[in-house]
Amino acid sequence: MGLYSLGIDIGTTAVKAILLSEERIVYQTSAVHDLLSPQLGWAEEDAGRWWSNTLQVVREVLQAVPDAGAGIQCIGVSGMVPAIVLLDEQGEPLRNSIQQNDARAVQEIEEVLSALDQKALYAATGGCTNQQHILPRLLWVRKHEPEVYARIATVCGSYDYIAYKLTGIRSLEINWAVESGMFNIRTREWLEEQLPLLGLAAACFPKVSESGEIIGSVSDEAAAITGLRPGIPVIAGSADHVASTLAAGIVAPGDLLIKFGGAGDILYCMDEIRPDPQLFFDYHVFPGHYLLNGCMASSGSLVKWYSHQFLRNESPELFKELDEEAEKLRPGSDGLVILPYFLGEKTPIFDPEARGVMFGLTLSHTRGHVFRAILESVIYGFRHHIEVMDGLGYRPARIMATNGGAKSRFWCQIAANVLNSEIRSYPAHPGSALGVAFLAGKSAGLYKQWEQINSFLTEYRDFIPDPKQVKVYDKAYLIYRELYTNLKPMFSQANELYSE
Repeated sequence: MGLYSLGIDIGTTAVKAILLSEERIVYQTSAVHDLLSPQLGWAEEDAGRWWSNTLQVVREVLQAVPDAGAGIQCIGVSGMVPAIVLLDEQGEPLRNSIQQNDARAVQEIEEVLSALDQKALYAATGGCTNQQHILPRLLWVRKHEPEVYARIATVCGSYDYIAYKLTGIRSLEINWAVESGMFNIRTREWLEEQLPLLGLAAACFPKVSESGEIIGSVSDEAAAITGLRPGIPVIAGSADHVASTLAAGIVAPGDLLIKFGGAGDILYCMDEIRPDPQLFFDYHVFPGHYLLNGCMASSGSLVKWYSHQFLRNESPELFKELDEEAEKLRPGSDGLVILPYFLGEKTPIFDPEARGVMFGLTLSHTRGHVFRAILESVIYGFRHHIEVMDGLGYRPARIMATNGGAKSRFWCQIAANVLNSEIRSYPAHPGSALGVAFLAGKSAGLYKQWEQINSFLTEYRDFIPDPKQVKVYDKAYLIYRELYTNLKPMFSQANELYSE
């Protein structure tokens, strides 16, 4: 019988599962779901669908690998953070989740900015009030859905919810707490002064656990419907971007990851607690290490939006065709520059009212130009973050690229040119599911050294910047930055038109 660890990732567009042995990926699968945006700036998902998809992928793993049922030593779940899942006394979701890139709580953010001492908040949490924080979004629910708010028994995250369904234990992983804006990153305690603003009991926020800490085991009830063996240990899990960082082999200070997911993450590894108000801060799952974390609300989701809304096609063949069309065009898309703020923006501008912009369109532009400009816009956003980090004295020693966009040679070459840096991409990288599976295996003793993660990173591509294209992108990037500065006063006016 083999020994295995199982990782489950609750992603923006799919639940993924991966089974690891001591030295290789044995099996992986996924089940798709949708991001819901029923109103301007809203981002929601159906937590019930996450669980049904989890059942589907776990059953498939057990069927595909006959000895996995007896051999799984530990389970870890990762997911989007800090998504908000509201549970009633029976542990049932009260509404759709409110996702981390949701931008509805504009008014509530202003209220919290006035109510809380932002200097004191930053000193305690490493951040100031923004659209990702839990407090403004919960206040929105209290104001607009009082019947839901009155029934809240537990507030948790996406992966905390799945861990609860597996174990019956309600818990919170530490990076959900860190990114909530309600948790002291040094004392590791809740900021109790925020609770009166919410009118919620402290008991609504479960015990906070370290990522690799075992919080419980697979219950008899969960075993009966999943096929898993009862009693398998389950760890607290990991924020998806942190698990992806581990899964890319980033365990040394100076390593940087650009993550081309539905949202865009930029993560810099360091060995000190040094937050910055323009960025988020996380604990690395690797002990004694921390992450400066930039997060763009829209990244790969822009590609999906464009192909679905305008081309009515999301097939792999279409994306290959678009890559080929766009690669024939000149860098800078012949003057077409896009601001990728289609869901507002988190770091480094923290502007929920920002909106997407296509600047410089002419009748000579083609669908290939628009596609290329979308890809370039995401990398401009990555560059903005790297410049912020550089201003803090953190210059990347290595840059790695993972997730969906890393599969595209073209997009990775754009990244090398815009960032003027060598990029190593992992095109077949399983992402967060690999990271949390390894973390679970490490907690169970399946892996002895953190560096063993590198044995799973055998397929990669290296990209070198083209000096001629670097010069063009330096000019285009300046336009990108100036566009937001000049248009910022008009975004709120445009948003008023939507509500009239």
